[in-house]
Amino acid sequence: MSVLTRDEAQTRAKLLDVHHYAIALDLTTGDETFTSRTVVRFTARTQADTFVELKPAELREATLDGHPLDPETLEDNRLPLKALTAGEHELRIDAVMRYSRTGEGMHRFTDPTDGETYVYTQLFMEDVQRVFAAFDQPDLKAVYDLTVKAPAGWSVLANGITTDLGDGHWQAATTPLISTYLVAVAAGPWHSVRTEHRGLPFGIHCRRSLAPYLDPDADEIFEITKQCYDRYHEKFEEPYPFDSYDQAFVPEFNAGAMENPGLVTFRDEFVYRSAVTDTERQTRAMVIAHEMAHMWFGDLVTLRWWDDIWLNESFAEYMGYQTLTEATRFTDTWVDFGVMRKGWGYDADQRPSTHPVAPEAVDDTASAMLNFDGISYAKGASALRQLVTWLGEKDFLAGINTHFARHRFANATLADFIDSLASATERDVHAWADNWLRTTGVDTLRPVVTPGEEGTYTLQVEHKGSRPHRIAVGLYDLDVADEGRHLVLRERLDLDVPQSTPQPIGKRPTLLLLNDGDLTYAKVRFDPESFKAVTETLSGLPSPLTRAVVWNALRDAVRDGELPPTAYLDAARTHLPHETDLALVQGVLAFASTYVTDRYVTPEQRPAALATLSSLCRDLIRRTEDGDNPGLRLIAVRHCVNAAAHPDTIAAWLADGTVPGGPELDPELRWRVLARLAVLGATDEAAIAAELARDPSATGQEGAARCRAALPTEEAKAQAWEAMFTRDDLSNYLFTATAQGFWQPEQTDLVRQYVPRYYEDAVALAARRGPAIADAAGRWAFPDYAIDEDNQALGQACLRDADPIPALRRKLVDQLDDLGRALRVRQS
Repeated sequence: MSVLTRDEAQTRAKLLDVHHYAIALDLTTGDETFTSRTVVRFTARTQADTFVELKPAELREATLDGHPLDPETLEDNRLPLKALTAGEHELRIDAVMRYSRTGEGMHRFTDPTDGETYVYTQLFMEDVQRVFAAFDQPDLKAVYDLTVKAPAGWSVLANGITTDLGDGHWQAATTPLISTYLVAVAAGPWHSVRTEHRGLPFGIHCRRSLAPYLDPDADEIFEITKQCYDRYHEKFEEPYPFDSYDQAFVPEFNAGAMENPGLVTFRDEFVYRSAVTDTERQTRAMVIAHEMAHMWFGDLVTLRWWDDIWLNESFAEYMGYQTLTEATRFTDTWVDFGVMRKGWGYDADQRPSTHPVAPEAVDDTASAMLNFDGISYAKGASALRQLVTWLGEKDFLAGINTHFARHRFANATLADFIDSLASATERDVHAWADNWLRTTGVDTLRPVVTPGEEGTYTLQVEHKGSRPHRIAVGLYDLDVADEGRHLVLRERLDLDVPQSTPQPIGKRPTLLLLNDGDLTYAKVRFDPESFKAVTETLSGLPSPLTRAVVWNALRDAVRDGELPPTAYLDAARTHLPHETDLALVQGVLAFASTYVTDRYVTPEQRPAALATLSSLCRDLIRRTEDGDNPGLRLIAVRHCVNAAAHPDTIAAWLADGTVPGGPELDPELRWRVLARLAVLGATDEAAIAAELARDPSATGQEGAARCRAALPTEEAKAQAWEAMFTRDDLSNYLFTATAQGFWQPEQTDLVRQYVPRYYEDAVALAARRGPAIADAAGRWAFPDYAIDEDNQALGQACLRDADPIPALRRKLVDQLDDLGRALRVRQS
């Protein structure tokens, strides 16, 4: 398939003004395909050749200004428009399109619980051409009229309010000017809950089988939505620009959510079938806030080309966390950002695939798709948080509102954004942008504490990197009234790095912490006295955000080979039993299990590491026996299952249907226990089939696939491999579940033969099935527990010789870099 280049997009944007699309979709023509008829009205400024994109199963008819176009001229995904004359034109396309099972284009899903079918669009980047013909680039905005013919009993959702015309025909309200990738349709027998806020219709929608789980949370979802909506209207002078606000929780969605104007689509795991922690509810709320921010930044004002994707994602990421903190009951969201999200950015920024937040050149759409990573989201949001710290929120919001006013319903670039900010301040925002948005890598800040006169000290910050930072420095002393178990904040100093002169700090603090409050994006280290204080009193720091900065510093030190991974486990064992913030517990345990016990310790060290993790989890379970903290207990139970080295205890939980003292085993916990039993060889196909009969839902199907792939037999591994790499009939979610089960640290010898097979088979699979499956194959099916130089050499040879498609290549580059880091950590 041809990918659109920046040069082609710029040429076409100079040639065309696109005014209007009339799209008619017929979803009643069968299970494999649907009919798409499109009428596009546009103006050409001069005589020239151009093309329109579509990727049909069959192009039945195409006409330009009433004259037929030869369907045979469609090559790859482009239909040429030759010798286009200056003036107005009308293009008509009649095509048959394929449904997707990979979350791209028009995804079709049949719910195994009740047999009901749902379809929805995900048109991001270049997938609009899988649904209707379009001049598919973000700066050719147009108005859209959409009609849909749907099966009886279905309802249809779209960017605007939809009207049921009878006999299965639906019509959506005309949109304002939006980009092609933002057009959205979701059709099926939806369960819908509706309300109204400030005169605007709000709706939430899910599969019928999820109705019993959505309804109890509907009030919470609406409350968060309304609170964010009201807060954005306090921040932004431009009112919400669309006629309704629907949120649809859709099956097998590849992203967390998508900001389609008026119809945000979310992965329907956010409709909780099983118990979740309050931090997980906070994550759902943050995604709601993030996507709503996009209604202004992304939908009202849209990037001109994909090199500015950070303008969409970084802004929404920053604004989502900040607005949630200001407007809802979730007042500590930056703790979760610090301990979970920020590490994603730090990791991405230290790999060979790193790129600036605002890259200078993204040559085509395939390259652009690779930039949806921790840099565009977490690093970009961190950069904006630092900008607000440096600029002040008042001037920042003034610049944002200028930006909206200048570019409403149009497109803008980084230069436009910086000009808008510069109009609101005397600070040199252009220099800030050059330092923060055009550079790569993570700066490192290290304190040097020097004694002075009369028992006083000064601080000099060693700064490895090139960016200026405005940080807070926390000076903490032991609370002598509490027998030294807690630290109290003596003073928090504001400091600009690099410094002009050493900073006086008075008497020597017990702990000196750089970047207290986590206002900048940098790795921080400790002086020796402060590190000793951290190991002894980390849990005694008064603020969870401060503790998040410390845990991140320990995490970075492990990854950089400066701190033994077992020391991180020891810190977790010492301090997590006293931790009160759920986001911190989740984040620390996630790193301890996913990286420390599964990758960074040697095979000889792993049993002891798992024993430490299990002991910690048992302590947390004992601590929560009174029922006062069910979220903490749930986290502990989950990780206790994951770390189980012997099956007896968790098998008894499964047989009893409960953990002694609670919680009862809901579907998520039952599948988690069964998956661990499968890894340990303590269950079989009959037990998996029985559990699937008990829970035949979509998540049950995924749980069964995960368990079957995890069984430690040659037959099970061969069947799983064939399902992933040969049959090509797994949906995106079932592929991921199978891959998650396949590789296990306990089964290294059993699956060793598949390590060399992976590279050849993954390259072929990605070429056949496209970017979404390529991404899943690179992320989940990679042999990341084969931590040895042979695996690294095989991967490097694949990159050198096999020419994987860009989506897979990027994942392999990242995975191989992580593999090399794990090898270095083991050898340090």
